[in-house]
Amino acid sequence: MTDLHHRITAHFEESGRLKLELAELLAAPIANSAELIVQALLNEKKVLTCGNGGSASNAQYFASRMLNRYEQERPGLAAIALPADISTLTSIANDNHFEQVFSRQITALGHQGDVLLALSTSGSSKNILRAISAAKDAGMYIIAFSGGDGGELVELLTEEDIHIGVPHEHPARIQEVYMLTLHCICDAIDCLLLGVN
Repeated sequence: MTDLHHRITAHFEESGRLKLELAELLAAPIANSAELIVQALLNEKKVLTCGNGGSASNAQYFASRMLNRYEQERPGLAAIALPADISTLTSIANDNHFEQVFSRQITALGHQGDVLLALSTSGSSKNILRAISAAKDAGMYIIAFSGGDGGELVELLTEEDIHIGVPHEHPARIQEVYMLTLHCICDAIDCLLLGVN
């Protein structure tokens, strides 16, 4: 076995172990997230998603699964990926500060009863912290993802908010857990709406 082959298999093993270790810890907040989103949708509310880098991709991916479908055919569900609008992002970043790229959108688009799904591997991204604060000001519900020790993000959360924390330091492993978690939320939403077994 080459060194590269061993390195690759080690990545698979570490990722698999981490996911199995977190299954019990994350099952409840994942289920709570799906229930919260379904209740919001039934009340004709929407989900806003945001993140930076890989988390921006995850935010956009989740919104696409909502708007189109996950694994079952169903009507589209109301979701907006805030990182997806490059013109808006660059306009806000250019005229104000990058820290406001999500919060300004939330102030304009978010309404009471909507859901913010925010992802940050560090838990300390300034624009994510501002997004959570803006969502709280708008009376929105919060689902916040963080890695490591949760960073500054956890200090903004209350018992009413849902925290999905991945206690790991490697950003790639955290993102892998995020993707599985988002798939679980999508599947649970479909189960609640469609009765999928």
